[in-house]
Amino acid sequence: MTYEALKIDLSGEVLTVTLNRPDALNSMNGQMIEELTTVFTELHHDTTSKIVVLQGEGRAFSAGGDIKAMLANDGSFEITDIMGKLEKLALAYYTLPKLTIAAVHGAAAGLGFSLVLASDFIVAEKSAKLAMNFIGIALVPDGGGHFFLKERVGIPKAKQIIWEGKMMTGEQAHEATLVDQVIEDGQLPFAVEQFTKKLTSSPVQAMLESKKILHNTKMEELKQVLSGEAAAQTAMRSAADHLEGIDAFVNKRKPQFNQ
Repeated sequence: MTYEALKIDLSGEVLTVTLNRPDALNSMNGQMIEELTTVFTELHHDTTSKIVVLQGEGRAFSAGGDIKAMLANDGSFEITDIMGKLEKLALAYYTLPKLTIAAVHGAAAGLGFSLVLASDFIVAEKSAKLAMNFIGIALVPDGGGHFFLKERVGIPKAKQIIWEGKMMTGEQAHEATLVDQVIEDGQLPFAVEQFTKKLTSSPVQAMLESKKILHNTKMEELKQVLSGEAAAQTAMRSAADHLEGIDAFVNKRKPQFNQ
C-alpha cells in the first residue's frame, strides 16, 4: 500500500513508521489517523519485524490534532467519525505484537503525546516539548490519552498533568516518569539505533508474551476510557469554551473561558 501521510521503512527486524506531514508539524488529520490504523492493523499479521519505531519527519514528532482540519468544516474532521477512528487506532497500537518505541524530538503534543504514551518505550531529546495540552482549547485528551497517561504516572498525577496542560521538556518528562530515556539533542537516531540493536539481541518473543499478558488484563478498561473520551469530546466540541479556545489559539491570544 502507498501512504501519503506516513513513510515506512523496514531494516532487518526493525520497522520505522515516520509521521510525514512536516510542513504541518506532523499534525494528525483524518488521513494520517487512517493510515496509522491500517499500518498497525496489518502489522498484527506480519512475521518479519519485531520492533516498531515511531517518529516524526522534520522539526517535530507531532503537534497533535490538525487544528486547520477542525476549522475547515468540510467533513474531513467530523467529530463522531474521528473518535471512531481514534478508537481503532489506539486498540490496534496497544495490542500490536511488536515492541514499540516512540522516538521524540521537537513537539509531541495533544493527540501526538497520547500516541507517544501508548508506546512500550519512549526515548526523547532533552529539548523535546511534550504536552497533554487539550485543556488549552477546552477539550479532553483522546486517542486513549487518559488511559496511557494514568498507566505511566497514576490517576492523581494524570489529573494534574491533564488539567495544567503545561509543556514539559524531555528532561522534565523523564523526571516525571513519562519518558524512559532522555538523550542529548541531535543524538536521537544514534540512540534509537543502539537501543533497537540491544532489543533485537534480547529474547523478544518472551518479552512480547509478557506484553500480551499484561495488556490483556487492561483491554476492557482501555475500551471504557475510549468510549468515555468519545462521548466527552463530542460534547466539548460544540461547547462555547472550545470555540473560544480555538479562536484564541488561531488569533494567538489568551482565551476567556466561562464554563
